[in-house]
Amino acid sequence: MASTQILPDIQARGYARPEVLVTTDWLVDHLGDPDLRIIESNEDLLLYPSGHIPGAVQVDWTADLNDPVRRDYLDRAGFERLMSRIGVTRETTVVFYGDKNNWWATYAFWVFQLFGHTQARVLDGGRLKWEQEKRPMTRDVPAFAATQYTAPERDDQTLRAFRDQVLAHMRAGGKLVDVRSPQEFSGERTHMAEYPQEGVLRGGHIPGAKSVPWARAANPENGTFKDAAALRAIYEGEIGLSTGDDVVAYCRIGERSSHTWFVLTYLLGYPKVRNYDGSWTEWGNSVGLPIERG
Repeated sequence: MASTQILPDIQARGYARPEVLVTTDWLVDHLGDPDLRIIESNEDLLLYPSGHIPGAVQVDWTADLNDPVRRDYLDRAGFERLMSRIGVTRETTVVFYGDKNNWWATYAFWVFQLFGHTQARVLDGGRLKWEQEKRPMTRDVPAFAATQYTAPERDDQTLRAFRDQVLAHMRAGGKLVDVRSPQEFSGERTHMAEYPQEGVLRGGHIPGAKSVPWARAANPENGTFKDAAALRAIYEGEIGLSTGDDVVAYCRIGERSSHTWFVLTYLLGYPKVRNYDGSWTEWGNSVGLPIERG
């Protein structure tokens, strides 16, 4: 299967790692490949049963990726069970897609990287582009034979940042990208517009952080990623990042910032980007942590 093939129209955009994206044309040609697993991960959990790409399985970010009790992700045993249930081996290429410009698809992608499943791609444009092009959809839920999947221990050091690490990073003048809305960044709001308040007591942002709302990295008309030049203009031209920087991205619970992590890591080739998944729901409620407003 051509899962690692670099597609010409993706390569032309100048990304550091263009092989991480696949197009809708490519995926149509590879529907049914036995060594490919398509994974839909949405914010709206009702979308998958209403219709999905043929052969796609659903990975629910709440039920499948998060620990049911602790504020944490599933452990190695849980990840192994998930991969076995959806019929994935270490050699299977997984292709993620979803709603909201692949917002939750990149979140699932990031969790999979915590367990080292590097055979992973993202469908450029996600569910929006697939639907716009009237590609095939089905309500049939596929069943795959269970696999024996062995995962390494979850790597919480390379791609993930914790509160005390972020505090040290801030004090050292490290680069922080706040990917929430401008109103959340300023402290005017403590949550996204039209979303529930999730218990945050204080509004504002981490001192020194720069504001780049996550969705700016996508083309609003079809959900595809902007080309590398446009992305550099945003992250380097506007807020002064450079490839060698140690960068921490955050939002409210780490979901929007996983999209920015993906963009900086794979599309722009930044070697050291971490996602602070505790994000504002942790920072804004922690006693004594500094906050800036405005």
